[in-house]
Amino acid sequence: MKGTQLGEFEELVLLIVGVLFPEAYGLSIREEIIGQTKRKVAIGAVHSSLSRLQEKGFLKSELAEATHERGGRRKRLFTITASGKRALERNHELRNGLYNQIPEIALKGLSFSGT
Repeated sequence: MKGTQLGEFEELVLLIVGVLFPEAYGLSIREEIIGQTKRKVAIGAVHSSLSRLQEKGFLKSELAEATHERGGRRKRLFTITASGKRALERNHELRNGLYNQIPEIALKGLSFSGT
C-alpha cells in the first residue's frame, strides 16, 4: 500500500491541482501553495511531488500549446485521475472520521494560540 499513500505535501499538491483546473502547471501550483498556506516552497519540491503523484497514477499530464509569452515553450498541465480522486476522498474521510471521534471535552477551552 505504500505506493498508494499520500504524504502531506503530496496531498496538498493534489488538492491544488484540482483548485487550479484546468491551468495547473508547476509554477502556478507553487504560487498557489504559497498563497494558500504562506509556506516557502521550492519549485523542485513541487516538481518532485508531481512526478511521484504521476508514478502513483494520481495525476496525468499533457503539454499545452506553445505560447509567445513563454518564448515558444510549452507548459505541462496536470489533472487529477480517478485514482487521485479516490485517494483524496480516502484521506478526507479518514481525517474527518478521526476528528469526529475526539471527545468534545478534549477540545473544550482550547484556543488557537496554543495556551
